[in-house]
Amino acid sequence: MRNHPPSSIQLVVASRNMHKVREFRAMLKSLPQFDILSLCDFPNYAPPPESGASFEENAVVKATHASVSLNQWVIADDSGLVVPALNGAPGILSARFAGQDATDFDNRVKLLESMRHLLDDDRHAYYECWIALASPSGLKKSARGTCEGKLLSIERGGGGFGYDSLFVKHEYNKTFAELGESVKNRVSHRRKAFDKILTSLESIELIQTT
Repeated sequence: MRNHPPSSIQLVVASRNMHKVREFRAMLKSLPQFDILSLCDFPNYAPPPESGASFEENAVVKATHASVSLNQWVIADDSGLVVPALNGAPGILSARFAGQDATDFDNRVKLLESMRHLLDDDRHAYYECWIALASPSGLKKSARGTCEGKLLSIERGGGGFGYDSLFVKHEYNKTFAELGESVKNRVSHRRKAFDKILTSLESIELIQTT
């Protein structure tokens, strides 16, 4: 684990997905009291299986398991794409829609195949994110954020990850993969969930210093 300033408060992002870790780091820039770590800093830690029945359950399990195991404050999320016309798929299986070891590309290919029969009006979709904050003493806060839009039939853009190259947020003409990280981080489902736990994050400093 890397060195950190002695006056800082360690906060672990419970993920080894560097795209996701980078998003969290960008959102946490407004809270300089934190030294942001990720699960990459704890190579011997084995996360629990994502066996929950909802995004919320998975996020809470990830946060509480890591906080107890690592004896750290932990922020975790579970998120994915929901397509109502596909009965909510990919949903909580978004990261493994095409199989347990599927790549983002594999998942997008399966999604496009699954949507071939859908008309434009049926291509409504939304990203959903739940973020959980936990300390070794237990869960402190969890919150939900969503971002609604539509899905294209062809990919556009080289940025982002997951299904970003297919997703166009309402009132935008670009996919998440075309918007760029700074814009996406202001309007995303993860940002909306993050804003709802911001007060809880800010209170950690008070807990540590009082």
